[in-house]
Amino acid sequence: MGSTNMSYLNPKTVTLIGIPGLEHVQFWIGFPFLGVCLVALLGNLFLLIIIILEPSLHQPMYIFLAVLAMTDLGLCVAIAPKMLAIFWFGSCSMAFDACLTQLFFIHALQGMESGILLAMAFDRYVAICDPLRYTSILTPLFLVGMVLMVAIRATVLVGILPILLKRLQLFQSVVIAHSYCEHMAVVKLAAEDVHINKSYGLFVAFAILGLDMIFVIISYILILHTVFLLPQKKARLKAFNTCTSHIVIFLEFYILAFFSFFSHRFGHVSPYAHILLSTIYLLVPPALNPIVYGVKTKEICRRVAQVFILKHDT
Repeated sequence: MGSTNMSYLNPKTVTLIGIPGLEHVQFWIGFPFLGVCLVALLGNLFLLIIIILEPSLHQPMYIFLAVLAMTDLGLCVAIAPKMLAIFWFGSCSMAFDACLTQLFFIHALQGMESGILLAMAFDRYVAICDPLRYTSILTPLFLVGMVLMVAIRATVLVGILPILLKRLQLFQSVVIAHSYCEHMAVVKLAAEDVHINKSYGLFVAFAILGLDMIFVIISYILILHTVFLLPQKKARLKAFNTCTSHIVIFLEFYILAFFSFFSHRFGHVSPYAHILLSTIYLLVPPALNPIVYGVKTKEICRRVAQVFILKHDT
């Protein structure tokens, strides 16, 4: 690795330090993160298996939920192994190309999760606001097209981020003050002009998270308007109950996402607080999603109960 005047030319490796300021307690911080990861992995795997094996769950809402579960599994796999290796074994070194690969998968999966939440909001909008056309609108071909569009959008837009980073040659440091390779954390290492990187990063964030959030909010405003116009209180409660799990996940995902995003770029939050919150933002939603949807969705609760009753009987 060449270095000139404390600068690094085309570095081959980078060093992730974990949580700056909390290095002395990182070993213990790793255990609750491991617990969250295990809940996320087991919960989403179980949810995915139930949706695949139960024919009554082969409906648009549960298909989107299965895609969300796969996305959450991917996020855990992309983040947890290296993060826990840093916390427990001091394995801080990482190849620069591997860092860019991790960066791509983390941000692409974030983008996919946002898109799937928008697709689920659209599913609820059609189910409540235009129920007679639900099956004619949300056809299998439409579902495949929507999932592909979400995946392609995230892959293409996020895929340019590591390409722009790869063109940079001179870095002022190779030490990343983070527990995983996050875009802005890597951009801040550069000793060159990074206006393009920063501007494009903002564009990707608003093109995916920003637009998705706007359309999700519009969908739920229309849903709530329709719900409150229903003549019977029982019908209103039933319609609203089908949306509560989606609203909880939506609020949890976007509030944490935008807090993490803006604090890194414009805020004055302490580094350890930002990194803890950004890691929580990536790992907690995958752990909560199967719990929230499992508790609030009668069909999934019923199937889970059947599985455990059968195990108890045998």
